[in-house]
Amino acid sequence: GALLALNKPPGLPILGEWLSGELSLSVLLPSLRRRLGLTAELHVVKAPTRECSGLVLLSSCHRVTEQLQQFFSNARRRGQHPATYHAVTVGVPAKAEGEIRTGLRWQQQGDTAMVVPVPVPGPRSLARKEVKSTLTEYRVLGAAGGCALLQLQPKTAFPEQLLVHLTLLLCPALGDHQYSSRVGRVLGVPFLLPPEASPARTQVLDEELLGRLGLSPQQLRHLPVHLHLQQLVLP
Repeated sequence: GALLALNKPPGLPILGEWLSGELSLSVLLPSLRRRLGLTAELHVVKAPTRECSGLVLLSSCHRVTEQLQQFFSNARRRGQHPATYHAVTVGVPAKAEGEIRTGLRWQQQGDTAMVVPVPVPGPRSLARKEVKSTLTEYRVLGAAGGCALLQLQPKTAFPEQLLVHLTLLLCPALGDHQYSSRVGRVLGVPFLLPPEASPARTQVLDEELLGRLGLSPQQLRHLPVHLHLQQLVLP
């Protein structure tokens, strides 16, 4: 009917204009509509962020778009899980399943705005919406060679929530060049570094993992984030 699902590659932004010179999903939609022979314009109902890969839900009907977006908002408020992600992590969580619960807020570090955890947010900061209380449930689906495949179900929505939550598990996403530096290692044992002491940099991987990926240290900065919107539940 009015719905169309795509599998987006990592690194492709949703919004953008031809004038910027950057390729984006919104720029491609008119061409896609013509190719599929659709008369109505396509709208984005639900999509992962630029860094993530996975399901993009499009609609050619404004009414359907509004109804589904309302459904996703209401489902989150009811504590349901309309979106399920898969992630490949560097490191294996200590527990096979659990939840990550923390406050999150934006913090300026030099020229860059970063998301930082606030373990015990105060009621005032929550009321002023300076900090948002966030929750993600996770389950280990498999593990091998010091890496894991995780199922993630965010019960709240905050920019870069999943990437930051994975660092709190001491298991950053493979290809996370933004937040993985917050996980340090001493004699192979991971520990959490404060955000102020861990500026963003290319993820550091050991030689064995680099060899298994077939990458040189110089190629590592091009490794995309292995975070994938795997499933959307529709009414």
